[in-house]
Amino acid sequence: MAVGVAIKSDGKQYAGKITWFVLLSCMIAASGGIIFGYDVGVSGGVTSMEPFLRKFFPGVYRKMKEDKEISNYCKFDSQLLTSFTSSLYIAGLISSFFAALVTRDYGRKPSIIIGGVAYMVGAALGGAASNIYVLIIGRILLGVGLGFTNQSVPLYLSEMAPSKYRGAFNVAFQICVSIGYNSATLINYGTVKIKGGWGWRISLAMAGVPAAILAFGALFVPETPSSLIQINDDHNKARKALQKIRGTNDVQDELDDLIEASYASKAIKHPFRNLMQRKYRPQLVMSVLIPFFQQITGINVISFYAPILFLTIGSGESASLLSATVTGVVGSTFTLITVVLVDKLGRRPLFHFGGVQMFVSQMLIGGIMAVKLGDHEAMEKGYALAVLILICVYISGFGLSWGPLGWVVTSEIFPLEIRSAAQSIVVAVNLSMTFIIAQVFLAMLCHLKSGIFFFFGAWVLLMSVFVYFLLPETKDIPIEKMDQIWGEHFFWKRFVSHEDSKLEAA
Repeated sequence: MAVGVAIKSDGKQYAGKITWFVLLSCMIAASGGIIFGYDVGVSGGVTSMEPFLRKFFPGVYRKMKEDKEISNYCKFDSQLLTSFTSSLYIAGLISSFFAALVTRDYGRKPSIIIGGVAYMVGAALGGAASNIYVLIIGRILLGVGLGFTNQSVPLYLSEMAPSKYRGAFNVAFQICVSIGYNSATLINYGTVKIKGGWGWRISLAMAGVPAAILAFGALFVPETPSSLIQINDDHNKARKALQKIRGTNDVQDELDDLIEASYASKAIKHPFRNLMQRKYRPQLVMSVLIPFFQQITGINVISFYAPILFLTIGSGESASLLSATVTGVVGSTFTLITVVLVDKLGRRPLFHFGGVQMFVSQMLIGGIMAVKLGDHEAMEKGYALAVLILICVYISGFGLSWGPLGWVVTSEIFPLEIRSAAQSIVVAVNLSMTFIIAQVFLAMLCHLKSGIFFFFGAWVLLMSVFVYFLLPETKDIPIEKMDQIWGEHFFWKRFVSHEDSKLEAA
């Protein structure tokens, strides 16, 4: 049986170029990734700071400092501590469905602004928190911000970008996630040294800075042409927007396709219900499994809890935060490389190459920790350095593959009539998995110990097989024609009408 993965482009390319206008607009929108990355980085950092633990989680602090009998792997196993981390993601999960309605009925731009404002308020509450209740309320508002921005920003980027460079534009979101993560780890490294033990307040409150940039900047970016047609049916306004975005007056072909997609969209009264139809089965499966796989790679083990993980293997407080910064820089570097490669090599080769890196490095990390880290001893420095290097190898693989491509593919494969609903499912699954992993990881670390890396490595192997057999290549396919790729795939064509989905010869 041949694996139907070589989907041909229909050869259609719209007129236009990358203009400064579209570049600046997409840079502002993509900065929504900064707040996502910042939160991931800052959460793991502050939960390894002793003053923060003493104030909000004294039980964890006593266990870490005074209990000499407890295993290295179990020092941070606290349901209250995991609730602090994970409360944000359950709030984001719920708010993403409200964001889908706002995005569909009022546009991508209002969702981005709402998300930025909610995140600003949450950051202010976190920085000023005097008790655990205020701290968690702040986390919930941060979650509302993430639910709205993660739902709307990838759609905005896909609809604004020229089809030839759509992959690179979408990778910008993951680059901003990396920038946010790196900023958080650097700030944590500096604030942990502040005398008086209040540095964690700066770490939490600084999340409001990128949120303010996003919310204020979004006031000045244009709405996407797709959204203008879908909401107002204003073809003339959409034409002018396209001409400005593309830097050319020759936009009729793209406008016609957008209008056609909009009419199909308006015929759908219940997008969530219609997403369950047989003809949308490939998109439904991808909207669930791609974000599921993205989170089950084990990246959150590294991102959330990198400082805690390095403390577990014997690094000091400052050294653990510095190690987290090093891994963040590595991830950012390889995400930048992906910008260059994604529209040249395609999505699938990067998935394959990154998957091999991630699987091998996780197996080796698990092996070293199983042999060299006991329940009570610190790991020897040489082996700790080897673990750090292997974590960098793992993160470089993630930066090449599931990190950026998990957002790229899901933002480009949905037809307009189900796009907002499907993207909200992507965000909901992503945040659900992030919530679950954040909630159970410390308990898993306590019980599975080094086996946790074998657990996530097995999932990486499974998802790599999934990509090989079931994910077609989307490079060079215009977003308005993306539904055609399923009609020539050996498996998905049984769900999609072949006549409606047949690609034209290039």
